Amino acid sequence: MSATILQIIPELKTGGAEKSVVEMTEAVIRAGGRSLVITEGGALSDDVLSLGGEIIKMSVATKNPIKMWLNGKKIAQIIRAENVSLVHARSRAPAWSGLWAARAAGVPFVTTYHGAYNQKSSLKGFYNGVMARGDWVIANSQFTADLILERHKPDPSRLSVIYRGVDVDGIDPDAVSIERQAELLSAWGLDGDDKRDKKIILHAARLTEWKGQRDVIEAAAQLKRQGDDRTVMVLAGDAQGRVAYENELKELIAKDGLENHVKLVGHVSDMAAAFKLADIVVVASREAEAFGRAAAEAQAMGCPVIATDIGAPPEFLNLGKGETKPTAWLVPVADGSAIADRIKEILKFETDELASMAEISRAYVKDKFTTLNMQNQTIKVYETLLGGPLATV
Repeated sequence: MSATILQIIPELKTGGAEKSVVEMTEAVIRAGGRSLVITEGGALSDDVLSLGGEIIKMSVATKNPIKMWLNGKKIAQIIRAENVSLVHARSRAPAWSGLWAARAAGVPFVTTYHGAYNQKSSLKGFYNGVMARGDWVIANSQFTADLILERHKPDPSRLSVIYRGVDVDGIDPDAVSIERQAELLSAWGLDGDDKRDKKIILHAARLTEWKGQRDVIEAAAQLKRQGDDRTVMVLAGDAQGRVAYENELKELIAKDGLENHVKLVGHVSDMAAAFKLADIVVVASREAEAFGRAAAEAQAMGCPVIATDIGAPPEFLNLGKGETKPTAWLVPVADGSAIADRIKEILKFETDELASMAEISRAYVKDKFTTLNMQNQTIKVYETLLGGPLATV
């Protein structure tokens, strides 16, 4: 008899927590277990099913306490009916339902604290606190772990830092064809003969104020004032309904005449090709990132990274230690001038220096921050709580 692992998440759309559900479905089945996912569904549902996982559809995003409790009763019934061995929750509202269900059914409860959740009141602190009430709590960075310990004070022996993994096979510079790059350049309007000598500075994040698009635009304006016509900032991200903010960015671009220096390109589905085309990736977040997938994936593609000195990215960026050359650099928060200055410095590197840096950067990620590492460490948590391998529990 093998273990059945139940993961709970509101939806299976794109995102770090959602992708982790898919990756752990793969890992559980590879380890000889059975993988169930309770969710409302989404684009990644097919990925779960194709790996051999099973989906139970349920509306678990509600924050209504009565509905959350009723969901808990339903989940407890599922745990018993499906002989679930362990419950793993990845979001706060369904975590409350999952906690009640796991306790009622007498099975271990695991949480992953995926974000630096807003906590401006004691009530919000109580609501967030469910993510620290697992029999084991997983933090996706040391920054997140420190936040958990400060806010919720769980037993440190039941808290693990397990970094979000990078799929180094899917994020592979050698696997990105010329055709894919050409298609993306065309979509960005950078495929003409006069565009071929442009240096592409990529900022990959949804359009929201705290991601720092204003600061990237300010960096572009400074570079233009200094006579630099070869850099173009590509802001890749969906506005997700934030029309006012998107219009504000367009106004900033127009005000400084930056139409040829800044491109708002919307959502990009082929991020591997985007990183391949980028000469530099900028992570300009004004608020702390609990992990920072763009920075990690850029390193895996061998691309130099500029990131603000806040949150988790300083933990996993190769900033250079000892004799190791840096392949990433930190700048102050909300400082477009510092971003511009660092861009200029990186663009001074010779081609052979950049090639060497790319090798160092990719090796760094392969050694420390792969999807396989994340999967194996999480399976180890499951097996610790269950008292043995998934295949024989």
